[in-house]
Amino acid sequence: MKFICLTLLIISGITYSRSDQYEVVGPADRVFAVAGEDVILPCSVKPNISVVDMRVEWTRPDQKDSLVHLYEDYEDRNTDQIESYRGRTKLNHQELQRGNTSLKLSSVRVSDEGRYKCFIQSKSWYNDVTFDVSVEAVGRPPVITVDGFDDSGGLHLQCESEGWNPEPDLEWLNSEGVSLTSETTETHRNTDGFRVKHTVTVYERDSIIHCRVKLRYHMLETMITSSNKRFNPLRTSVILISAVVVLIGIAGMLIAAFVHKNKELDHLKNENRGMKQEHNRLQKEQSEIKQEHDRLQKEKSEIKQECDQLQNKMAINGK
Repeated sequence: MKFICLTLLIISGITYSRSDQYEVVGPADRVFAVAGEDVILPCSVKPNISVVDMRVEWTRPDQKDSLVHLYEDYEDRNTDQIESYRGRTKLNHQELQRGNTSLKLSSVRVSDEGRYKCFIQSKSWYNDVTFDVSVEAVGRPPVITVDGFDDSGGLHLQCESEGWNPEPDLEWLNSEGVSLTSETTETHRNTDGFRVKHTVTVYERDSIIHCRVKLRYHMLETMITSSNKRFNPLRTSVILISAVVVLIGIAGMLIAAFVHKNKELDHLKNENRGMKQEHNRLQKEQSEIKQEHDRLQKEKSEIKQECDQLQNKMAINGK
């Protein structure tokens, strides 16, 4: 009995020592991915052994619902997979024979950014590796809008761009390439990335103003030409008053046209009502004429019968 126990201890020690030699390894640094493209998340067993009969689990430890991909009992089991990953994850089953459990993630999204864990488990051992994934997204071209004028004739400009990740740098430049200081800055983030908005006041006239958004190796730019005419409150007021007068005139014309149309419509309704009444009167007269015609026909028929009777009597008396 002692011999059997000793043998089991030795076998258990050998198994433990062998399992202790295996290690799940991943990337040394964070993995960078580009939104819209595919990325491989590296993970493997060292030394290389087949993991075909093992459990391979990819998760997001930084999320409540964490399952990204699950391989178990020789097949993928993704019933409880995070909804946003459905149809976008894939393990190469042939590579599992060489201990390669790297996960292919298709059509990368900004929301895919975060921490990932690759967990591998056999009957005798288990191990995992954790690393971060950063997603880079190039946003939409910046849009410049004019946001009014100040008392000294300065032109307020606003530049906005969205869909970037990580947060991009936005800068204003004049026609000579000199950087202009932004007066206000706003940054918001959602599932699609960052939205940035900066404002600046320009006093240069007949000059090209650039709004440039940069992220690592990507850069998008929009430009606008400032007017060479000096704007002031009086001029602005005159323009606004003129615009209001024109709008009031147009509104008056529209109202007059509307009233005229309503009058015409009422007139047509009255004519239609009169024609309908006349039509009803004619129908009534027609009905009366028909009744009179039927009455005359009846009298005619009665007179004819009386004539026939008289003729019959005269014929009898003549005999």
